[in-house]
Amino acid sequence: MASSLPTSRRSFAQLLHRLFWPTAMLLCGTIGFVLLTIFLSSQTADMEAAERQRLQLAAAIEQRLQDLESQLATALRKAVESPADLQPGDALRQSSARIVPLFDVSAVYWVDATGLPAVSPAEGDAAGRAAFEVAGVMLPELIRSAELRLSGLPVKGSPLIQLNISQGLTRLLRVDGSVYGLVAVPNRVPSADGFILAVGMRRIDEASLRRLAELHGVRDFAVHSGPLPADQAGLGFGDERIGTAAHLSWTADRPGQMLLERLLPLTLIGTIVTFAMFAFIMGHVRTIARDLAATQEKAQSLVGRDPLCGLPNRLLFGERLDQELARISRTGEGLAVMFLDLDRFKEVNDTYGHQAGDELLKRVAERLGRLLRGADTLARFGGDEFAVIQTQVRSRVDAESLARRILDELTHPFELGEAPVSVGVSIGVALAPEHGLDREGLMRLADTALYQSKSEGRNRYSFFVSQMDEAIRLRKVVEDDLRDAIATDQLALHYQPLFSADGQTVVGLEALVRWPHPTQGLIAPDRFIPMAEERGLIIPLGEWVLRRAFTDGKRWPGLRIAVNVSPIQFRHRDFVAKVVDALEETGFDATRLELELTEGVVVEDADAAEAAMMELRALGVHLALDDFGTGYSSLIYLRRFAFDKIKIDRSFLESMEATGESAILVHSIVHLGRALGLTVTAEGVETKEQHRFLQALGCHQLQGFLFSRPIPAAEVDVLLGIAPPDESASAA
Repeated sequence: MASSLPTSRRSFAQLLHRLFWPTAMLLCGTIGFVLLTIFLSSQTADMEAAERQRLQLAAAIEQRLQDLESQLATALRKAVESPADLQPGDALRQSSARIVPLFDVSAVYWVDATGLPAVSPAEGDAAGRAAFEVAGVMLPELIRSAELRLSGLPVKGSPLIQLNISQGLTRLLRVDGSVYGLVAVPNRVPSADGFILAVGMRRIDEASLRRLAELHGVRDFAVHSGPLPADQAGLGFGDERIGTAAHLSWTADRPGQMLLERLLPLTLIGTIVTFAMFAFIMGHVRTIARDLAATQEKAQSLVGRDPLCGLPNRLLFGERLDQELARISRTGEGLAVMFLDLDRFKEVNDTYGHQAGDELLKRVAERLGRLLRGADTLARFGGDEFAVIQTQVRSRVDAESLARRILDELTHPFELGEAPVSVGVSIGVALAPEHGLDREGLMRLADTALYQSKSEGRNRYSFFVSQMDEAIRLRKVVEDDLRDAIATDQLALHYQPLFSADGQTVVGLEALVRWPHPTQGLIAPDRFIPMAEERGLIIPLGEWVLRRAFTDGKRWPGLRIAVNVSPIQFRHRDFVAKVVDALEETGFDATRLELELTEGVVVEDADAAEAAMMELRALGVHLALDDFGTGYSSLIYLRRFAFDKIKIDRSFLESMEATGESAILVHSIVHLGRALGLTVTAEGVETKEQHRFLQALGCHQLQGFLFSRPIPAAEVDVLLGIAPPDESASAA
């Protein structure tokens, strides 16, 4: 069994390990996915913002170039007064000269459809020469665009110009460090040669570009050649073939970066909190798992343990007995199996409560443990039942020695609270291999021997002998039948009348229980009452007697009904409540009830007895001290407890005629009772001489066979004149 405990720990550790890593990976994956999503979203937002700014700025610049194109077209219409002004030669040169001041451009060129210049720039105009060189490279593209324009087809941007900063016949160039807008306006010539393309070029200063950029929310605008800086957004333009390529650069808006800067700390804090919560939860889970493992281990250990005393239980006792029997079968040694049952434990439980009973069991276990050797086994089967495996038993003497030591040890009182408590123990012993090597058989034989010890008077030990089996079997049958008789109302009450001193008047009835067994006939009370006390049946038996006596007693108004109470029954903590319940259920008058108590009722716990008696007297119940004179302390109890009556024990009357001492004692008891104001009753009156003697002494009530034997309730009716004799006979 012990080997399963580490397994339990390992299983919980493996479970925790299997739970931890997938959960941790899932958590890390989730956090990583969230961070990646935030990062990619911020990048996407930045890219979209940069693209939006680039498109807005490109559209604005294209609009500026288109404005230049419109201005050049307007200037061209004003400069060319007639178709003759477009003829190559001096006329075209003069038209060109008129356009320059109108358009405010650095240079204007006229190019025919073949791509050959029809007019050259003025001599010494550096900007014009540069523009001419640029136009020379770009003429084929410009001519194709002009043809499309003249034919009415849409003009597409040139693939040589980046980012669509070209639309039809407009271009943006960088020449000698300055930015120029290049526009071309085609005009048909009224000849078969096609058309003339007017190409204009205007310098655009950087300040105007910056203002244009600022209008569209662009910051840190600049124009520069070379690669675009990594941290800048840009717009490329020009033609690398002729060295006019450049970039418009600016610091792009980064809303994603701003969002990332705001969310990242929160995300990191959330991540830290999440991991902290995960660590806390996993720590809590680990604690729970550890507790569960400990609980499971404890439960596994308690499978074979008595939870109250920590001793092996019946299951573990059986396993150890099997082990010992297997061992002695090899070694030839002997062992003894002892079953122990505490005497009067139920009385302690009923009187002081279950907590005191549990404490008593722990003390008993401690004392028994001190008497055993390390190889021996002490177990508790439940209730007040213990068991012992005594090893290394060489002979019956070894087992007898241990049994006597157990009896002696448990004879000493136990201190439970204020009052010392005394219990005894009954022991049954079976020996191996003498009585066999079978576990179940040895345990049954030890139980049989225990039953014999209890039936012989308790506080003793008995070794199993074969004759016990039949006797125990019969006793067990009687016990089971008694339990069934109480439950099914198979018992009967007989009533012995109490007469006045003259023997003529019935003044009361004493209820006496009888058991008419269906197969064994009438079983005497002295046979089944001790059995009921021993086997825990006295409480239900006593309750049955009370209810039946109350029910019958209602038929005899004016007579007091006396009921004998067992000390075990009286010391039960619910006794008074049970009496009250029976009175209420039957409607019997409490002032007509008389409870007969013996010294045993109050000898063990006088304080509790006195409290119960005060409650009963408050109800109107009368109390009688039965068997007066047989104990050694009756006078003390008469002085302390408020009894209403004393009953002289029949043993005094039986010996009164043989010895004068008994007569003197009876005389003294009667006068003592009368002096204390108590009713004095003599029981066991069987002769007229006894009657006359007691009457002469002043005894108040008499009871005995001289007047009447115990009779059934129907005969009481006849005695009292309630029913005619023939009815009683038929009822009997």
